[in-house]
Amino acid sequence: MSQTAPFPKLKRGLVAILRGLKPAEAISIGQALFDAGIEAIEVPLNSPEPFSSIARIVEVLPKTALVGAGTVLTAADVDALHKAGGKLLVSPNIDVEVMGRAMHHGMVTMPGVFTPTEAFQAIRLGASALKFFPASVLGSSGIAAIRAVLPAATLVGAVGGVSDKDFAGYKAVGVSVFGLGSSLYKPGATVEDVAQRARAAVAAWDEAFGVA
Repeated sequence: MSQTAPFPKLKRGLVAILRGLKPAEAISIGQALFDAGIEAIEVPLNSPEPFSSIARIVEVLPKTALVGAGTVLTAADVDALHKAGGKLLVSPNIDVEVMGRAMHHGMVTMPGVFTPTEAFQAIRLGASALKFFPASVLGSSGIAAIRAVLPAATLVGAVGGVSDKDFAGYKAVGVSVFGLGSSLYKPGATVEDVAQRARAAVAAWDEAFGVA
C-alpha cells in the first residue's frame, strides 16, 4: 500500500491549531509555540489569508518544525499548501482526491475519521495518522473500541474538544497525538497568552507521557 509521508518523530505529539490566525501575528505566535516546545502547527484554511500565515511560519521556524494547514477540503488546497511550503495536511474528513495530491507532494497527512469504516478507508489511502474528530464526542472509550480493530502500528490522534487535562485518559487507550485549538489559541489572544498556555500543555504532556 502506498502511503503519504510518515508522521515525523516529534518530541511531543502536540499539534497547535491556530484557527482565525492573521498573517500579521503568524510569526510571533508560531515562534512562541515552537519555543514552548510545540513543534507542529496547523493553520486551518477558514482563517484569514491562511497560506500567507503558513508561508511566514515556515520561513522562520527550523526545518524540523511540522507546519501546515487544517480544514483542507480540495486538491487545489493541497497544491496551494505545497506552494506555501507546508508539509502537514489535516482535514475534518477523508477524501480520495485530497489524499492523492498529498501523496504526490509527499506530505504528512492526518485525515479526520469518526467510524471504523472511515478509519480503514484512511489507512487504505495511506494516511500518516488518523485524526479522531470530534474526539470529545467519541471519548476515550469510543476511540478504544475502534482502536482495538485497527492495525497495531496505526498512529492515532484526538482532536476536537481536547485539552491538556485529557492527555492521560486518551494515552491509556493508545492516542499519541493531540490537536489543541481553543485551549491554546483564540483570535485576539496575545503572544504571552499563547506562550503560557503552550508551556502548560507541554508540561502536562511531559507528565502524562513521562518525558524528562
